[in-house]
Amino acid sequence: MASTLPPSDPCPCGRTDDRGRSLSLADCCGRWIGGEPAPDAEALMRSRYTAHVLRDEAYLLATWHPSTRPADASPDPATRWLGLEVHDHQMVDGSHAQVEFVARYRIQGRGGRLRERSRFVREDDGRWYYVDGEIR
Repeated sequence: MASTLPPSDPCPCGRTDDRGRSLSLADCCGRWIGGEPAPDAEALMRSRYTAHVLRDEAYLLATWHPSTRPADASPDPATRWLGLEVHDHQMVDGSHAQVEFVARYRIQGRGGRLRERSRFVREDDGRWYYVDGEIR
């Protein structure tokens, strides 16, 4: 079951505006989770991180490419996501991109970091999809 945050709260993905102020959930990932297509792979990756924070399995499944999508994408309720840093966003060609990030988390009092280079594809419907990732 997805949890909710007020739309005016800072977006969990940590994106800021040109002045370094946190964007609200409504002005950031909330748009993509609400149904607008993410404009690029980085926006999709950030929104998928936010979906993990919100425990929104439906969005995680909807944005996972059918060729690699698991039957179950239930976020682990014991995992508390603490922050996201995007290190790199590269267009490979017109419909493929990679995003490297570090996501910090805590499980049962123990902290950890997930560093991944994720691969994304834009399909004919114009939407970006997560394909897979290489843990680093």
